Amino acid sequence: MQVCPAEAGRRLLPVRACGRCRKKESLRLARGMRVQSLKCGPDYIDPMFHQRVLGIPGENLDLFFADAKTLQRQIACYEQRCKIAVLEGVMGYYDGLGGVSDRDSTWDVACATNTLVILVVRPKGASLTIAAQVQGMLSFRKRNQLAGILLNGCSEGMARLLAPMLEEQTGLPVVGFLPYVEDASFESRHLGLVTAQEVGALSEKVDRLADAFLQHVDLEQVLRIAATADSVAETIKSEAALKNPDCPDSPQFPALDKECLRIGIAQDTAFCFYYEENKRALRQQGLELVEFSPMEDKKLPEGICGLYLGGGYPELHAGKLSENSRMRHAIFEAVRHGMPTIAECGGFLYLQKELEDADGQVWEMTGVLDGSGFRTNRLQRFGYAVMTAKENSMLFEKGESIPVHEFHYWDCTQNGTAFEMKKPVGNKTWEGSVAGSSLYAGFPHLYFLAEPRLAERFARAAAKWQEKQREKAL
Repeated sequence: MQVCPAEAGRRLLPVRACGRCRKKESLRLARGMRVQSLKCGPDYIDPMFHQRVLGIPGENLDLFFADAKTLQRQIACYEQRCKIAVLEGVMGYYDGLGGVSDRDSTWDVACATNTLVILVVRPKGASLTIAAQVQGMLSFRKRNQLAGILLNGCSEGMARLLAPMLEEQTGLPVVGFLPYVEDASFESRHLGLVTAQEVGALSEKVDRLADAFLQHVDLEQVLRIAATADSVAETIKSEAALKNPDCPDSPQFPALDKECLRIGIAQDTAFCFYYEENKRALRQQGLELVEFSPMEDKKLPEGICGLYLGGGYPELHAGKLSENSRMRHAIFEAVRHGMPTIAECGGFLYLQKELEDADGQVWEMTGVLDGSGFRTNRLQRFGYAVMTAKENSMLFEKGESIPVHEFHYWDCTQNGTAFEMKKPVGNKTWEGSVAGSSLYAGFPHLYFLAEPRLAERFARAAAKWQEKQREKAL
């Protein structure tokens, strides 16, 4: 069962019934409910919030990275184990590639996964016009998946006024409203919201929002809507993947015929952007992901045979990263001696010779690469692209192409020339990323479900490196 809230039948109970009684009933329904959260598009920050709130890893659903069948396997996995899967939308409902196509939009994901949609509407400064806008959403595509409306940032008085009108004019049920909640707002920065681990009193803020939701939204009605969605598991139940007791949402790789290999993965406020699907693909290859902090730790984890430096905000913590000279030196030596390494976006900046922080001060980084990271005033090469390898390397063979995503305000004096990048809409092309026999480093974020061999090749490189270290020790 799924409900997808995307930003933008029956008479409304949430704005008419007693709030205290509604909250009591909602609490009864929610108690012990197993929920899975998923995010449309290549987002890192929202799944991090999902994980903090639910205590389980958030997932991404992206039709540019993977086909509809792969997304269906992801949904089917959780459909069998959870009461409800909630998909958070992205951008406007029909906004897809390049802003001129519905491909890979929230609508596209909803259709591909048979997900019904609760349209989140902000009524600020409008009333009847909202009905016209919703009608336009309903008629824009023959298959629209819209099944309800949630009023956001709306007072109870306004909800009482708008709900009957919207139900009459659109034919969609209004499942409730969410008022403005004092002291429950979240700050933003250049890449979006501040990360979940940086939000002060996050639990208290979430509790306030949850309390308002339970009081003003008809959870029973939301669950009834979700229950009417076609079962994805039934659609693909014959697939062998669904018979695996582990999560079948990614391809099943044969584990290496070796003991578990340890991979150091950078995890702190400077490096925190990872797709959960990437982590799982690496674990399926027999890799143990060992977290460490480039800001706080003085040495790399013991016994590792690979490094994964994800994206994040190294530019905001450049001073602290620079001051930790022991870790910078440890990473320099590891990469220099051929330890298999993946460094994406923030990790790529960390491998440079120096990095400018948000205040314009320049700090020394690891020096693995010879470039300098510097601040710009706008997003650089933002969005989806197709990346084609110009040479053989640890992860790629010459001529192979995969879909990737970039999202960064900082740029670098030397972005690499190992790949040709091309926008999926238009003719814009450029060169980027560094690649070698033991290294991938660049601004593009990789998604391992788009090309399962990436995880396999990284694991094999790690196994080969470990074997060499053992030979040296003899």
